Amino acid sequence: MSLAEQIGPLETEIRAPLYLRLQRALRRAVESQLLKPDEALPPERDLAADFDVSRITVRKALDGLVEEGLLTRRQGAGTFVKGVVEKQFSKLTSFSEDMATRGRKVRTKWLSKSEGAVRPEEALTLGLSPGTRVFRFQRVRYADDMPMALEHSVISGFGLAGIDAVHDSLYEALQATGSRPVRALQRLRAVPFDAEQAMLLDVEQGAPGLFIERRGYLEDGRPIEMTHSWYRGDAYDFVAELNERS
Repeated sequence: MSLAEQIGPLETEIRAPLYLRLQRALRRAVESQLLKPDEALPPERDLAADFDVSRITVRKALDGLVEEGLLTRRQGAGTFVKGVVEKQFSKLTSFSEDMATRGRKVRTKWLSKSEGAVRPEEALTLGLSPGTRVFRFQRVRYADDMPMALEHSVISGFGLAGIDAVHDSLYEALQATGSRPVRALQRLRAVPFDAEQAMLLDVEQGAPGLFIERRGYLEDGRPIEMTHSWYRGDAYDFVAELNERS
């Protein structure tokens, strides 16, 4: 069944240009989740044929929904319903766990893995002595083949069996040695992506992002993790539940 058959005929009782009527019908399909997050729309030529309109009409309708933030265009792939992930600030979970609970496929593109002596700023954050061994990881995190976040992590050397112990999930590797953080301090702020970050995350340079500094702690209070993350602002929402204390 085509999308036009699922949506039904365009409204005729309202006085509006054809592209606005098509835009309204597609907006309802997104809001009702007839078109689900991250789902690809049919090609413009197919939409034009199905709704019996011109491709110019389809393009204008889609342009408006892209500007509204309901749709997104991916170069070489087409037009998709924009999928936004909500991250609970109150729960200490890994990116892999967050995506798994949403039924999304996680992939990691490694930029670098290295082992060496702790640097002064790392030693201060992690409470380590000069010369202590640490592991450093830089990677791009994907969900359903969409780049979602850029992560730079530094882990105290005692927390991992070795540099190759980390595959997709850093927290899974830390769990294996009993060194998974049980609490963390996080600081978030809005930032524009620079040219390199934009290229890695497939967004325009200067696009809005969310920068998070996280310091993870073991149960005995020792710092184990320092992570800097840059999340796509168009794909991630951070949610915190607040309670009144008496």
